[in-house]
Amino acid sequence: MFDQEARLERLLARHRDAVVVEPLSGRPALIRRDQILVAEHDAPVAEDLVRRWYDSRHDEDGVTRLRLRTPAKVDVCELASQLGGDGRHRRLSVSPNHLVHGQPMWWSGPADLPRPAAALPAPRVDGEVRRDVTVAVLDTGIAPHPWYEGADWYAERRPDAAEVLDADLDFELDAQAGHGTFIAGVVLQHAPSARIHAERVIGSDGVGDEIDVIRALARLAAWGRADVVNLSLGCFTFDDRPSPVLARAIAALGRRTVVVACAGNSAGDRPFWPAALKPVIAVGALDARGGDRAWFSNYGWWVDACAPGVDVASAFVRFDGVRPRVNGIDPDEFLGYATWSGTSFAAPAVAGRIAGAAASDGVTAVEAADRLLDPGAAPTLPDLGVIIRP
Repeated sequence: MFDQEARLERLLARHRDAVVVEPLSGRPALIRRDQILVAEHDAPVAEDLVRRWYDSRHDEDGVTRLRLRTPAKVDVCELASQLGGDGRHRRLSVSPNHLVHGQPMWWSGPADLPRPAAALPAPRVDGEVRRDVTVAVLDTGIAPHPWYEGADWYAERRPDAAEVLDADLDFELDAQAGHGTFIAGVVLQHAPSARIHAERVIGSDGVGDEIDVIRALARLAAWGRADVVNLSLGCFTFDDRPSPVLARAIAALGRRTVVVACAGNSAGDRPFWPAALKPVIAVGALDARGGDRAWFSNYGWWVDACAPGVDVASAFVRFDGVRPRVNGIDPDEFLGYATWSGTSFAAPAVAGRIAGAAASDGVTAVEAADRLLDPGAAPTLPDLGVIIRP
């Protein structure tokens, strides 16, 4: 508990406009102070309704961020509820700007930190590839790696998609630096022919904003070429209901895109978003034996599948920190490979399996997902869904 509280204090110290809210007792959430998000078509109405507290408006990629004046001391959770409607059916698509967290470094219960590992053989394509498949990885970005440095999709990456390794310049690898690279490696191990489209939506500390995820999803929808989207991140919401703004952004991807998200690492059944959204495949983690839930994995009615999530090995960044050797082993010298645990790394295994099946069988990602997650053809676990084995 002390470690969790200390981690939260460090997060709040880094993000001065972040605040913990708890409208539901015992169910905290993190939001940005004095910010509400509104779907583009609802923005004019919402702006008019908040005019007495209004400070500024910013529109981009189909979402509007309204900033409220700090001296007004507006409870943005209460305001979002009032604007959206207190009943079961919302009138406007409005939400506080929740902080999203990469997993495992989520402040209410991490799985573990990455550990240096020996080099792994590069994934190889075996058999016929019947169609090109693109997997979008919205995460911390992607770093150079021998597995894909020569690939055309890597040359086409966005300039702002590069991993940041030491943002605070303390000569130590940031808590979640390399997360996106690791996830891309897991995808490629299951779908060697996949094209990775990486976008950086969370920082190297593992923290980002809901609005940045929404904007990235809007860009993907406009691009129209992502077969599978992997989201190894998420959050709890202030009311335990899905953010309607984020839900709209995922729906805008259309029915031909499969979205996979991690179930989170809080070892509970509280819905974790966006994984708990109906159109999203929520993935929990199996333990090292692959027969039961990993101790840290979330679970519940909303979890669709589970895959190995303990001591997963994958591609990683290159970095040598300042920690001394212990018994001849350098604990923070990474040479491009690591092992890591968390639902973050179970999710891309499922995303990769879907992408790999779509490529080899020449079917859509939706068809591949339906086959993989057919409970009539695969074993299941209560509150963890279909078991996906290596």
